[in-house]
Amino acid sequence: MDLSRPAIALCVEGTQLEFQKQIEAARQRYAEAWACATDDYEKCIAAHYVGHLAQTPAEALFWHQTAVEHANRADAAQVESFRPSLYVNLGYAFAQVGDAAQAKHFYGLAAELGLVHGEG
Repeated sequence: MDLSRPAIALCVEGTQLEFQKQIEAARQRYAEAWACATDDYEKCIAAHYVGHLAQTPAEALFWHQTAVEHANRADAAQVESFRPSLYVNLGYAFAQVGDAAQAKHFYGLAAELGLVHGEG
């Protein structure tokens, strides 16, 4: 990832804060990343991280859908390596809101790209 991009650097900072169990501070960094994202690539990454720490299943679903929408508009080469993670997170978000069919669909897309989700 290109740390010279402010939105990306904020996501990395947020991840470090998460590892330090500073969840609210991490949420703040991810929100800042979303606010300063300038293109679909940055918006995809920022939305993914905002969704990762969402406080409700509906909020997580919104942000993970937003991440995939921006990934679909970004340069394919930029998002190719983490598209499976985007799909598995979106599948999980659908599962959390009770939409098993959509969850299965996105888990399947992730599996097609090499990331198999273990449900147990």
